[in-house]
Amino acid sequence: MSASGRGNPGQARGRGRGRGRGWGQGDTVLRGGPPQSGGANRGHGSPAFHGDGRNRFGGQGSSAGPNRGSQFPRGGRGGFHMSGSIFMQDQPATIDARLANGSDKAIVANFDTSKAGAGDLPLRPDFGTKGKEITLRTNYFPVHMEGTMYQYTAVVTHTTSPFGKEDSRRIKRRVFQLAENTTDWKQAGMSDRVAHDGAGKLVAASLLPQPLAIHIAYYEEEESGPPAQGEKEYTLTLSFDGEVDQDVLKASLAGNPVDSKALSKVLSALNLVLTTHPSQTGVKIGRNDDDKKNPDQRVFFNSPNPVPLGGGLEARQGFYLSVRPGHQQLMANVNTCHAPFYTPQNFVDAMEEYRKFVAGGMSGFGAQVRVITTHTKCIVTIRGLSKKSAREYKITVEQFFKLKYDLELKRPELPLLDAGNNNFLPPEVCDILPDQSFRGELSDRKHAQRMLDVACKPPNVNAKEIVGRGLDLLGFQNPGPVLDAFGVSVDPNMAVVPGRILNKPGLAYSRNTTVTIDNRASWNLAKVKFAVGARLDKWAILVIKDGNNTDFNGTGDPELHKFADGFRGMCNKSGMDVPRNPAYAEVQLPPKADPFRDAAIRAIEGVLRNLMNKVHLTCEDSAIYDGLESLCDLQLDLATICVQSAKVRPAKPQYLANVALKVNMKMGGINHKLDAKSGEWLRSAPTMVFGIDVTHPSPGSVKGTPSIVAVVASVDEHYAQYPATLAIRKSKVEMIKRDGDNVLRDMFISRFELYESRNNGSLPERVIIYRDGVSESQYAQLRQYELPQMQMAFTKFDRREAPYKPRLTIVVCGKRHHTRFYPTEEGNAAMDGNPLPGTVVDRGVTPAYEFDFFLQAHGGLKGTTRPTHYFVVHDENSFKADELQGVTNDLSYLFARATKAVSLVSPAYWADVACERGRCYLRKLLRGQVGGASVGGGRGNNRNDKGSQEDKVFEQAKKIWNNGVSGAKLKDTMYYL
Repeated sequence: MSASGRGNPGQARGRGRGRGRGWGQGDTVLRGGPPQSGGANRGHGSPAFHGDGRNRFGGQGSSAGPNRGSQFPRGGRGGFHMSGSIFMQDQPATIDARLANGSDKAIVANFDTSKAGAGDLPLRPDFGTKGKEITLRTNYFPVHMEGTMYQYTAVVTHTTSPFGKEDSRRIKRRVFQLAENTTDWKQAGMSDRVAHDGAGKLVAASLLPQPLAIHIAYYEEEESGPPAQGEKEYTLTLSFDGEVDQDVLKASLAGNPVDSKALSKVLSALNLVLTTHPSQTGVKIGRNDDDKKNPDQRVFFNSPNPVPLGGGLEARQGFYLSVRPGHQQLMANVNTCHAPFYTPQNFVDAMEEYRKFVAGGMSGFGAQVRVITTHTKCIVTIRGLSKKSAREYKITVEQFFKLKYDLELKRPELPLLDAGNNNFLPPEVCDILPDQSFRGELSDRKHAQRMLDVACKPPNVNAKEIVGRGLDLLGFQNPGPVLDAFGVSVDPNMAVVPGRILNKPGLAYSRNTTVTIDNRASWNLAKVKFAVGARLDKWAILVIKDGNNTDFNGTGDPELHKFADGFRGMCNKSGMDVPRNPAYAEVQLPPKADPFRDAAIRAIEGVLRNLMNKVHLTCEDSAIYDGLESLCDLQLDLATICVQSAKVRPAKPQYLANVALKVNMKMGGINHKLDAKSGEWLRSAPTMVFGIDVTHPSPGSVKGTPSIVAVVASVDEHYAQYPATLAIRKSKVEMIKRDGDNVLRDMFISRFELYESRNNGSLPERVIIYRDGVSESQYAQLRQYELPQMQMAFTKFDRREAPYKPRLTIVVCGKRHHTRFYPTEEGNAAMDGNPLPGTVVDRGVTPAYEFDFFLQAHGGLKGTTRPTHYFVVHDENSFKADELQGVTNDLSYLFARATKAVSLVSPAYWADVACERGRCYLRKLLRGQVGGASVGGGRGNNRNDKGSQEDKVFEQAKKIWNNGVSGAKLKDTMYYL
């Protein structure tokens, strides 16, 4: 039996999503902790929480999610709504006139879809019409602009003291702050008439004098003025680039396809203007790049008071802001968000709190944190933790501080703080400065749960926060002088757009028995059997004894045998064939001597090599889980599944059924399928559906740790089985490209070969690819780098009589967005005020010419549900909107690890799960350990040395990866569940 995620079998793995796509300050990753934690939230590139529930499953009656329920729910839920759950229910909601008049439909009807639009992207063929029509509010606010913008390039140069790469962005921001108070700034007419990013870009409401250079005597914000000695001087030079061309924005609003990069430059300038006020009153995180239509800009405030998370961290609330073009209207997308910040305190206290709170060491903690030293009052940026303490030098740091400062260190045994340039400080003489976001990985389940508790708010509460505190703190309620100077105003009322609720597909089990799907898009398995039951012939149970109160008492424990009998009975009852009882073995683990439990893994390996059957493992520790999956997948070619002793004492039917769901799929079975009345487009011709995802190393990882690519693809007519292939590549590059390497082509070829072997030598006529995790700025790169690799894979199957050219469609799935929808009527809302499953929106919040839509296929679990944004970047199947929306909704019901629809279309979700499995293999590098030692968050001093070191790390990763999952027993299965 294969093992699954760290959560309970069948459990959801939420995602922060940001998954390492361009790290900015404050980037946070939430990953699953120990098996009981509830899964992984893969956030890279942004704080992990955005005021809503991140889990892809929702509600009761599921085999997945923190509020898991089971396949045997206690009963359906009625239409009762919580009091006040509908946002602005007593206020009329009239669809915006720009949409009610049908002008967007008229524009789309005139498109020649045989020709591509700007950037060779497909034009929208039409708008969807199927489903129940509804009206929704959305967190978009109309923006009006009458002024002109002039763009300047800003360059900060040092006169007396250079700044390092790590400090450059912070110092530049401070230089801009100081420049704003100079006479030169005021005489140039810049006061309240410019907006800037505090780095290299500035826009002005009127022309500025040229040349323009402003000299600044530098001092830190915490200091009262420039020092009497050792003064630092910087010069800010502004060079005129030209007037911002707003014609491209007007063309986009009018429905004309425009160049994405040209449009992004205009939006970037507008974002600078709109974020000027909140950037002065809050802590801004994220970057506003010219090539991003949807920049990652969040501003955090001290109001309300930060919420303690434990472990030296606290949660702050903030607001996301981005200007977006819609049909005939420029709009501001505003959403709540939350992020962990360091609690200002002495560094020793922070370390002690973090160590007590988080299992597995200090990886990532303290990297790039600014502190003020208590003995010299100097402000220093910490690169990370040193490998040595204050007592481990020839002349120890402890002795040095006694001789020079007459300080007796109270905690000399603690690791020193690496301040760069061979400077090391005892943590007890360092106080953490305020307003600093945590850039590490929220890997502990307690952190994750507390953050969820803070961030997940019902939709009506979330919406009230946005239109109340949000618009006020962002400066939209009472526009200040900067907005006035640029002629910008923001309407305080949310936009109202049309939506539809798609019909649920029908689902069938064994003998085409159908099930009833409730209004939360969930169902149960009572009185049905798996569509295709797999056979589990030889299996074993390994009891892992690790000193926990819930451990079994060995192989003779009656409760263990009761669990085995119950599981075997559940499998057979569900339609599987499990003819034999298991073999039993046990292992006593050595004490926890290191965070990766290497000795424990070796002990388990010795027992497993003697068993070599499909194995159940009872374990609680995430380090054990990660090490076991790596061992069994890469070396032993052994299918395993981890269960928790606490969850099987006693073994409840719902838990056993959850395990059976996974085991059947891992053994090649099919849990459920679309019924004969559903999936019409999928049945009309042989079709193969792919999911592709990439996960990147998170903060705290060893520099040079590779990214992981996962490609999954259907191999049967029911779109149930998705075997995976994984690969590693140089880190932090989202596009799957390598010079002289065709990694994606080869991964594709392997999937077609497997499909061919499972379908009597035939190949699909059509291919749909759901590509997860590509930002809007990367659509062109996807077409440039990945599309040719996919097309090259087809040529492998050319025949003499004809080339092999299946019709290919590529759809990007986006979860890293802040678009939310709020029902306006109880009849069209879930009981918590969220939209009902199947809610789709393709009008009003995006340009008319782009072929995209927002779909919420699932029922929300907690907080405000987030739809997935589906964007078509290539289409040879001539999809109509209703067809593609219907296919995507149908496939969202085929995530076989659950008995409910999921929020991300199943192929993309499977690719995400496969990526997470790959992270187990590189667990040490991802937790900051190279060789046998942990490394801090510092960077190399020399670019060549840094590159050489990263190459060595990549070579080490290749050895660990060991050709990936290549054993005959696992490689063509869904081993990654």
